[in-house]
Amino acid sequence: MRNAVHRHLGKVVAGAAIAVAGTAAMVAVTLPGTAGAGETGGNKAGAQQPVQGQGQGQGQEQEQAQGQTAVQPGVVEQAPAEGDKGKGSDPLTDDEVERAEQLAVSRQLFNASENVEGERGPQRLTVDLAEPEADAVDGQGAPRRAEVTFYDYWDDTLVTKTVDLDTGKVVETISQQGVQPTPSRAENIEAAGLLLADPLGAGLKADYKDATDNELTSPDQLWLSGGIYRATPGAQPAVLDKCGEHRCVRLFTKVKNGPWIDTRSLVIDLSARNVAELDR
Repeated sequence: MRNAVHRHLGKVVAGAAIAVAGTAAMVAVTLPGTAGAGETGGNKAGAQQPVQGQGQGQGQEQEQAQGQTAVQPGVVEQAPAEGDKGKGSDPLTDDEVERAEQLAVSRQLFNASENVEGERGPQRLTVDLAEPEADAVDGQGAPRRAEVTFYDYWDDTLVTKTVDLDTGKVVETISQQGVQPTPSRAENIEAAGLLLADPLGAGLKADYKDATDNELTSPDQLWLSGGIYRATPGAQPAVLDKCGEHRCVRLFTKVKNGPWIDTRSLVIDLSARNVAELDR
């Protein structure tokens, strides 16, 4: 594992996408090679340098400019305070997001579900403004509705609830299995924690040590992005055969302000809470 990962340590991929190949059906992720990495000194890119041989007229203009009053810096106005409730097709306010989640998670759902950490309650994925109904396309007279999605790790079910924020009622509930949206930040963090606790995380820790001279002990030390992994029969270890039914994640890991560490050969099954390496 150490050798497989270390070959890619510090490899910068500028302006290109790392696409998932072979056994995984995932969304391609673009890794900006210099994103977050420290920059060395020197002139900034694109800065103009003095050109030898310019006319004296320019120098005279500069001297005249020095005698003029300096331009005062602009004033940045604060954004207006966010209201408790939006209007029409405005994005959901923070208050509406919180209210939608509270309305969507009934006591029954909370007690009968499990989040990514194995605790009671479903794992929240997204809260978005719901599309207006066909008879209210203009959005002005349409009720404010929110679409809340959860993942229930108890039985690997994606639950989508549409909430009417005006009446406080759940107007639609859809439960689906085998549907795997992009993992949330909380799920990526949990996946990284499982990887660090597994023997297969030794290579990641070693490469982090090589890059920073520090020990890697927490997911907080990494920039994380993740994509869903789906099994292809016969093309990976048998332990991953349920990926797609289970919620399985492949991580893209980066040292904060440093290089990428390639962990694409590792798959974390968040449902079974185990880690496996893809066959090569």
